Amino acid sequence: MSLSLTRRTILGAALAAPALTSVRAQGTRARVGVIPIVGAAPIFVLDRQGWAREAGLDLAFTTFESGPNMIQALASGTIDVYVAGVAPLGVARSRGVDVKVVASTATGENVFVATPRLAAFYKPGASHAEALKAYRAQTGKPARLATQPPGSVPNTTLQYWLWEQIKADRADVEIVAMGIDATQQAILADAVEGATIREPALTIVQTRNPAIKLIAVGDELFPGQPGTVVAVSGAFLARNEERVQGLVNGLVKAGRLLTQDPDTAAPDVAANLAKGIVDPAIIRAALKSPASKFSIDPRAIIAPTKAMQDYQVKLGSLRESVSLDGLFETRFFEKAPAAS
Repeated sequence: MSLSLTRRTILGAALAAPALTSVRAQGTRARVGVIPIVGAAPIFVLDRQGWAREAGLDLAFTTFESGPNMIQALASGTIDVYVAGVAPLGVARSRGVDVKVVASTATGENVFVATPRLAAFYKPGASHAEALKAYRAQTGKPARLATQPPGSVPNTTLQYWLWEQIKADRADVEIVAMGIDATQQAILADAVEGATIREPALTIVQTRNPAIKLIAVGDELFPGQPGTVVAVSGAFLARNEERVQGLVNGLVKAGRLLTQDPDTAAPDVAANLAKGIVDPAIIRAALKSPASKFSIDPRAIIAPTKAMQDYQVKLGSLRESVSLDGLFETRFFEKAPAAS
């Protein structure tokens, strides 16, 4: 089996696989929009372990390419539950979309990797900025770093790391915006010198080419880097407070299982994330990766989300910071058994 798996391949299989849509005979049907990444693993574990059924919920999954596309579905009432990055939600709420973040699922998902040509310049004792400068000095051109378009979390975290953390010289770097699939393929083809990626892409590319080097993990790129969240529409919440509490209770259990026993959780993730097209060993390794940090407490990402918005304003990718007041609903996590 080829390990050069694109996210489009995962997405296509997800859309085609009946197992991704779990519509059962009893319980309140909850239409869940999700992006097929390891950061969404807690919702998959919750579903496969039967904890959603225990909460009186029948989860019906629809897979999306991006958070902004999912926002449109949330605004139109097509989905009830949003499982994707937190960044689009503040803007959505400022535009009248009634949505509440009830849980986080993962933080620090975006990491920076270097392809072999650039990795060779990371010598012992050399700083990140020095490695980039040495690459340009020897090759006569800046290092091309692939990431998603301006305004996205991957782009924002990469720029924060470059300009605020490691103080790179802008002449040493060329940021190349491209889609997630294209980024993974560019890394594997050695067509760029570095990139920001998430799991399972990190495990896939390093398995295919061990010379691809993990340079900086999520919190190094952006302290407390906020990632995937679970949010519910205001209408769904108003009708199903008890069931939303059960949902968050199950997410807490799922986060604990993923952290303490990822081997047991791996089949649940593989069944929904990439059924039949990824070696289960890849999923198991991805769950144990430095890029997989499962955290359910929504309180922990409020300040980093605000800080990320402020930096997007500085970059010019966001016109102004929007108020996060009312976006985070932390009471469900605070009431969850065994919540830390």
